[in-house]
Amino acid sequence: MVMALLVRTGGRVLRPGPCRWVSYTQGQSPEPRIREYFYYIDHQGQLFLDDTKVKNFITCFKDKQFLVFFFKQLRKNATGRYQEFPYLSPCGRERNFVRCEDLPIVYTHLIKGEGAEGELLSYCGGGNSLAVRFEPERLFMPVNGRVYHPAPERMGGVGLVKSSLAFELSGHFEYAGSGPESGPPSHFHWNGQRHTLTNELAACIQNEEPT
Repeated sequence: MVMALLVRTGGRVLRPGPCRWVSYTQGQSPEPRIREYFYYIDHQGQLFLDDTKVKNFITCFKDKQFLVFFFKQLRKNATGRYQEFPYLSPCGRERNFVRCEDLPIVYTHLIKGEGAEGELLSYCGGGNSLAVRFEPERLFMPVNGRVYHPAPERMGGVGLVKSSLAFELSGHFEYAGSGPESGPPSHFHWNGQRHTLTNELAACIQNEEPT
């Protein structure tokens, strides 16, 4: 994997409580033949080394093969180590700890699927290889104005829709009241159909805290 070639650099993460900072070193080996790396996902779905000073399109990971492998391995961090990084993407003897600005899955494109797949929501730079079936009735827009859609359960069950894509979708929402200030939308108009929104993701969003 790419991570084994990384230069050892250090970083630290702020956490609540009397001990405010947690330090780490990229590529550290807490036990024989184990390496640990630390990553960050922004609200655009871009993946960075956590200690990258300037995080933008130039410094994010862009290799599709790497991104597909990394995100297909992504799951909740159940190691008991570095809980400030709530997700983990294991690779053999490597532990790749991940934290994010909002959620680890960020949907960036709406694409046509093949055959009976219908439309797909693609996430985190993976194209068709990282995608879920688009379910318009399960979109959710809370009062913060962001838009969410279900994601694989091992990744938390909910993903964020990238702001530019959310803006494109926002005009298709219908509100029971006078507008967004009246609460979450009640319906979504798509491909000539009026979908009643389940708003089932409300409980998931309330339980998720941006890191």
